Amino acid sequence: MAQSDPEPMNSTSTFKKGEKVVYPAHGVAVIDDIQVRVISGTERRFYVLRILGAEKMTIMIPTENVEAVGLRRVIGKDTVTKIYKILRQKKVEGDSQTWNRRYREYTEKIKTGSPLEIAKVLRDLLVLKSDKELSFGERKMLDTARSLLVKELSIAKAHPEEKIMEELRTIFAN
Repeated sequence: MAQSDPEPMNSTSTFKKGEKVVYPAHGVAVIDDIQVRVISGTERRFYVLRILGAEKMTIMIPTENVEAVGLRRVIGKDTVTKIYKILRQKKVEGDSQTWNRRYREYTEKIKTGSPLEIAKVLRDLLVLKSDKELSFGERKMLDTARSLLVKELSIAKAHPEEKIMEELRTIFAN
């Protein structure tokens, strides 16, 4: 039986209990349950997400809000390839910007939940870090981008997170 491609979903897609999904800016989550609740007299269905790696963090998302919040399936092999291509490009734009302008730009990219945008943030900050000291905010942003990307790549490639971290270290050691 053919396995469905784990790419971003469209409006007709639904998720199943136990499925791994990505919730923008929080990372990979597991759908622990699908619940029906009555709110203001209206019956609504919710996905109950447990964020992986976050101690007891649970989020409930109304099923009709899936697209609005950007909930999506874990990336497929073709997106993994694109991410590694982005990470290997060492040319950083915006190096002349002030750190707070860069920070705002990077925050927006991470909020999109796009693994390609997150890869650009990670790459830019790692390249920048090799040239000069990062601000506290930039260091936190680097950790966030690295964590989000490593967790998703780990699941997409079915490799332990440590192996993904080692691949990143190899890419940025040059």
